[in-house]
Amino acid sequence: MNSNTFRMPAAVLLATGALALLTAPPALATGGAGAGSEGKAGAVVLRAGLDVGLLNKTVHVPLKTTLNEVSAPATAEKTALTVTLDGVEGGAPVRVLKADVATSKATADKNRAEAEATLAKARVHVPGLPSLSLIEVEKVTSKAVCEAGKKPVASSNVLGTVTALGKKVTLSAGGPTKVEVPGVGLVSLELSGTETTSTTAAAAALRLKVSVNPLNLNVAQVDGEVVLAEAHCESPKGPAPTPSATPDAKPDIKPQTGTGTGSGTGAGITTDANLAETGGGSLTPYVAGGALVLLGIGASALVVTRRNRAS
Repeated sequence: MNSNTFRMPAAVLLATGALALLTAPPALATGGAGAGSEGKAGAVVLRAGLDVGLLNKTVHVPLKTTLNEVSAPATAEKTALTVTLDGVEGGAPVRVLKADVATSKATADKNRAEAEATLAKARVHVPGLPSLSLIEVEKVTSKAVCEAGKKPVASSNVLGTVTALGKKVTLSAGGPTKVEVPGVGLVSLELSGTETTSTTAAAAALRLKVSVNPLNLNVAQVDGEVVLAEAHCESPKGPAPTPSATPDAKPDIKPQTGTGTGSGTGAGITTDANLAETGGGSLTPYVAGGALVLLGIGASALVVTRRNRAS
């Protein structure tokens, strides 16, 4: 009696579980959005790469320095730059740049990258020429903007007068302007201009090629390059698109193959398309048959229980 009492609900549960497996809906997978990368930006007010030859030695002292060089996000506003070189000017600091305004700024996020450099009322010196400016400028600016999905933009401007080695000069976009002073040397000034690609932008206001021989303060020769107001940027890639919800990969269900030789549509061959429409597969008859058997067992157990109770 007790044995039949426990078997009957178990049989019913098994049958119910088999039916639930047949009617369970497919699962869906939802993909998450990928993160985009931020843009890049940087600026520098002055960049100098010079080689300084000394009178009393057969050596050359490198002078490589920058002022207010920043990478996003940052801002710098220092207006003076001095360096100390061994054997030059008696070991005293060499003032390379003095300006009323010298600022650089760079910002960047996932939508936009921007850099800007500004120099105003500026005087640049090289070792051996403490009283004569290599160049004096009223104002120079450069700006680079890189926005996601748009063409990068770069601009540079030289405003007001420019003086090189004490001579007022007129700059031309057609090529470099050369200024030569006897007994001092030669400076070649060039409007550096701008350059853009599909993802980057760069600008520099002025580029100077320097070759001077001051023969003063133990300096025999100064060669190299000086760049004023430089800015560059790289476009952010932006956020990745959000994919729509898609079903999981189809289960590996192989179509049934018929062995008969009949013709027409009823030849006992089932295709993948039919399986998708009806929800059936090669295991469907067996699962359904098993469920029916379990239901029959449950019904038989119920009849036996009732007879035992009647007796």
